[in-house]
Amino acid sequence: MTINTGTQPAAKLQKTLGFWHIIIIGLAYIQPMTLFDTFGLVSEKSHFHVPTSYIFALAAILLTSISYGHMIKRYPSAGSAYTYAQKSIHPNVGFMVGWSSWLDYLLSPMVNIILAIIYLEALFPDVNHWIWVFTLTAVMTAVNLRGVRFVANFNSLIVLFQLIVIAAFTYLLYTKLNAGMNADGVMSAEQRAHLWSLTPFWNELTQVGALITGATLLCFSFTGFDSLSSLAEETKDTERTLPRAIFMTALFAGVIFIISTYIMQLYYPGDPKTYFKDIAATQPEILLIGGSLFQSVVLGFAIITVMASGISAHAGVSRLMYVMGRDGVINKKIFGHISPKSFTPSYNILIVGAVALTAGFMNLDMVISLISFGALTAFTFVNLSVISRYALRDGRTKNVKDIINYVVIPLLGFFSIFALWLEIEATSLKYGLWWAMFGILYLGYKTKGFRYPAPQHNEHE
Repeated sequence: MTINTGTQPAAKLQKTLGFWHIIIIGLAYIQPMTLFDTFGLVSEKSHFHVPTSYIFALAAILLTSISYGHMIKRYPSAGSAYTYAQKSIHPNVGFMVGWSSWLDYLLSPMVNIILAIIYLEALFPDVNHWIWVFTLTAVMTAVNLRGVRFVANFNSLIVLFQLIVIAAFTYLLYTKLNAGMNADGVMSAEQRAHLWSLTPFWNELTQVGALITGATLLCFSFTGFDSLSSLAEETKDTERTLPRAIFMTALFAGVIFIISTYIMQLYYPGDPKTYFKDIAATQPEILLIGGSLFQSVVLGFAIITVMASGISAHAGVSRLMYVMGRDGVINKKIFGHISPKSFTPSYNILIVGAVALTAGFMNLDMVISLISFGALTAFTFVNLSVISRYALRDGRTKNVKDIINYVVIPLLGFFSIFALWLEIEATSLKYGLWWAMFGILYLGYKTKGFRYPAPQHNEHE
């Protein structure tokens, strides 16, 4: 359906992205080098089983990515989880999922700005941090205003460099281990005899609860794969390309994380507090393995990598806002606008940039906690949307294949995410519920006391 304004058709998002463009944007958002930042904390929480926690997290993410794929085929909309819940369960449920997703999408650019500022202040301690806030926000906004294809091209070299750094670092640890060295020093003959074993995955210290706790923290490492669904209206052959790209992005990132942290766990086999001064920020000390020059170069480049992640996040949230604006649940003239020149939701991109400026006031821990709440909400309802749409509404339960696709897999995805909910931080839950309460009040106003369903766009019905 084309919405007319006067005699000219309204500008729409353009289909310019291919399979590899999507994967590049997704990997840039995920930012593979985060494995260096999270290793120490997750090693402690998982009782020195980081790669196993990654396997737990990856299982939940891959199951959920399959559900995203089913919903993209049915509703190839930039609205992602918001649209799926809206169309498959109820418009009001969809609004609340979209409202909660804002905590994931809208705050993600802030996280990257805050991280970049931390790195920059370490290099330039005398520069006022507000200079970095304005500069970084301006760059992210400008790149997104150029269009999503430009975002993908901008991120390509950055993702490639991250993969090269991870590969070089992993190989360096591999050579040290083969030479009989680990972080504790020279390994004993017994240690060398049992070096390449399953110990980092499972041993006498393994506790499933600890592994799930670690996986809950590591879900933040995968945050971003889901935002790729917001590019549905800019992807060529959406129903075929996007589901595969989302699944492969998560799988590719997960394999990198598991292999790298397996080697790292072998090298750092014990309590991370004996190896790192700050287990919550281990990247600088880990990178010293390659020498001070290697550390300086990689940390300097880390500023660019977090910017690439922020740019991808910026693109995702602006498109979620566009779909909610197009539906009319938020102001249509502002949020539903597409630039006729760049074919981007330019007003939303500017709004997200303005919100990102508040990064100068925000605490990193609080922002990450709120993102976790939004992400888990979206993951939960995407799995439920598959069951509601295909199994309950469409009756796709007549054969074994349909039951597996539309009941078993989404149920497994739901329960895997539910297990993560059980380990969510109290801070995340508290602030998330406050945000949800504000959403319910706004929804009550918008629906005249819940007498009417939330507005929705009917293009794909």
